[in-house]
Amino acid sequence: MKRISPLHASDWRAILAAFGFGCLASIQAGAQEQRLIVTPVGPEQVIFDPRTDACDGHDVPDAPLRAYRDAAGDVVAFGLHFENRRLIGKTPLALKIDCRVVFRGTGNANPAAYDDRSWITATWTPDGRTIHALAHHEFQANTHKGRCAFPDYMKCWWNSILALESRDTGARFAKMAPAVMAASPQPSEAGQGRHRGFFNPSNIIEHKGAHHVLIGTTGWDGQTAGVCLFQNAAITNPAAWRAFDGKGFAARFPDPYAGKPPAAQACKTIAPFPAPVGSITRHRASGAFVALYQAQAGSPDGFGGTYAASGFYSATSRDLVRWSAPTLVMETRTLYDNACGAGILRSYPVLLDPAATTRNFEDTGDEAMLYFSQMRIEGCNHTGDRKLIARKLRISLIHAQ
Repeated sequence: MKRISPLHASDWRAILAAFGFGCLASIQAGAQEQRLIVTPVGPEQVIFDPRTDACDGHDVPDAPLRAYRDAAGDVVAFGLHFENRRLIGKTPLALKIDCRVVFRGTGNANPAAYDDRSWITATWTPDGRTIHALAHHEFQANTHKGRCAFPDYMKCWWNSILALESRDTGARFAKMAPAVMAASPQPSEAGQGRHRGFFNPSNIIEHKGAHHVLIGTTGWDGQTAGVCLFQNAAITNPAAWRAFDGKGFAARFPDPYAGKPPAAQACKTIAPFPAPVGSITRHRASGAFVALYQAQAGSPDGFGGTYAASGFYSATSRDLVRWSAPTLVMETRTLYDNACGAGILRSYPVLLDPAATTRNFEDTGDEAMLYFSQMRIEGCNHTGDRKLIARKLRISLIHAQ
């Protein structure tokens, strides 16, 4: 198995240090308070093991799992590396890799080309034939001679979100026009010495006639680091994505290389998320949205406190803007923690119900699956030994006294 440089390794601690902002998750339903408790109840199941299932050394779980049902009724999922390949099966628990690459960057040394390294990290389809996707794109300037003043990956890291589309159920993806869905106002050459940009979208979810996604941002002068909510009323138009600015969906972050950028804008970061959200689903019984994500012990929780333990957390919302205080779902060391001595780390948590009623697995019942990547650590070093794991969850709705 080829060793890889993981998408987000222990350098996550540097990212989290820039973010400025444990327990039952609560939602308001009229005058009566309801609470959702998300609890792991089943054994771990290995869905994908690169030692036996991979096509090559790029096939490791390196992003949150995204799934949809295609026009033939098969489940198609993404969640591996930048040589983007599909996982396909009759159910989300029976996924097998298709070795054809459906999208890849070419390692282009020009940051304005947005063609270095891309991970498909969000998908949505109306019919199982046309697939809209968002890609986490990294311009890894340290690998291109003369493009960065530093040798390190993180000090040169410039991230953007690209809009992709497939017209053949996901067998091939191409960039849409315009390709850039969200980028920092400053190009790759500006502000080197730290990570910069937008990264790691959640899944796309439809709500009140529009599509929504939560996206991480490292922040810059005038923009707080954290997670921002984006909306698009016309998903076929990638230029229509707008971020919530605290009053409405008006902030936009177009390609800084494409002409004069708009006046300085900022999106409002959403509590309690210290960094990217793994998934958003709607609980069918309560109508509440449930977000699953990871957090490091000691990081701010957005409510004046800090996370007591590292692990996977959930929060709930009625409108995708205001979220509850977090609840611990599963304690574990994650990519945000120091790898030294960990043995294994777990990351990229996703809540997915195999019995979802929507084609894009946007809803969940009282039972669902937790999907995550489990990574073997040797001493302080990450390895290419990563497994995609699933574990049964129970979601309980209780009424406060």
